[in-house]
Amino acid sequence: MRPIRVRIGVLGLALVAGLAAPTAATAAPEAGGAAPAPTVEERRLDGEVPREILRRSGFAAVAPAFARGLGRADSLREARRVVEREGAALWRRAVDRVQGRGPARGDLSRDDDRPLYWARLGMTRELRTWEPGFGLSERQRAALLTELERTSRGQTDLRLPRGHRDGHGKGVKRVLLTGFDPFTLDRDIRISNPSGAVALALDGTVIDTPDGPARVETAVFPVRWADFAEGTVERALRPYLPRVDLFTTVSQGRVGRFDVERTNGAWRGGFPDNDNVSRTETVPVADPASQPQWTTTTLPYAAITAADTGRFPVYDNTSVTEIPAGGDEPVVRPDGPTPGSTAREGGGGNYLSNEIAYRATLLRDRLGLHGTLPGGHVHTPVLQFGAGNTDPATGALTDPEFVRNRLDIVAQTRAIVGVAVSAAGADRD
Repeated sequence: MRPIRVRIGVLGLALVAGLAAPTAATAAPEAGGAAPAPTVEERRLDGEVPREILRRSGFAAVAPAFARGLGRADSLREARRVVEREGAALWRRAVDRVQGRGPARGDLSRDDDRPLYWARLGMTRELRTWEPGFGLSERQRAALLTELERTSRGQTDLRLPRGHRDGHGKGVKRVLLTGFDPFTLDRDIRISNPSGAVALALDGTVIDTPDGPARVETAVFPVRWADFAEGTVERALRPYLPRVDLFTTVSQGRVGRFDVERTNGAWRGGFPDNDNVSRTETVPVADPASQPQWTTTTLPYAAITAADTGRFPVYDNTSVTEIPAGGDEPVVRPDGPTPGSTAREGGGGNYLSNEIAYRATLLRDRLGLHGTLPGGHVHTPVLQFGAGNTDPATGALTDPEFVRNRLDIVAQTRAIVGVAVSAAGADRD
């Protein structure tokens, strides 16, 4: 995910025109009041394309079944059980569909990440607007929504095998990988996010590398500024970073290329999120007094970029945009930041892809793992429809080139992870 300045003219993803103005979040009621209204993101469910995605994937019944389960809950405890069970079941169902387990239940190709996204929104809308027979406070509803987000995104399903970091010798290498929801949906509601497809395809899989087998565990994150400010990345990753051998955050980036982003910046550039909310500010983190302007990758970028991993070129991206020390205007630096500068864009821009990379690598550093844990961010190519299917108003939901592009991006990301694991192991040896 790239900022507006870089994305102009790239498959229309800049959203310079056609976006609604940023919308303030709907306030939840006090205890005993009416349930809050659906969010901007949830209201997109009323369009024909989301309904078609759900229908053609067999996921159309997910939200109605969840609503029936909530309707039978007669206490907060029972509602929590329903949320935890059904959220986790949605994640497992989406992973199973992508990985070929069980019936496809629809004619959408199995590699499609969009059914998970739209089915989850159906569930959150049901929970957000639910009016139970017992008292439900604003805080209690928010906690249920948080649990639904975590379970349906795989964040509670990270099952790491035992390895050398647990004192069990070399063992299986452990990789943590994250993806994102689709975004820029007001520009083209048909959009799929290849990083989400990667997460579903690789979750729980084992990659054979020259340094031994590597098990990959994955999760996906929302494209919403508020969730990141509330610490969703740190809560999800903190228990696992000390136990993994390598991590990579992944998102969609530029047309026709992969990028290993060398440097991440502490700046939000204001690009609207999936709720059409904009934020332009320093990335809000705990202990801001010790917050650096920049963090760096510890992925083996030289080995990754030198390897033949697939049909797309892979670049070591060292460019940033900074305000130099003593200056007041942004300057593009192709070789990385200069001492004392203030961040305006990391290599991955100043949207949420840069922010997840910044937060994950800052967490790595604050846990004292900079010198021992390879980790950073990989941008995939933009996932493009076929040449005759570029008009979102009249175009088809999918096409053969669209599916081929997604499958190739997934396969190449898997190969990149394999190279990174092997190279990191060689560096340790």
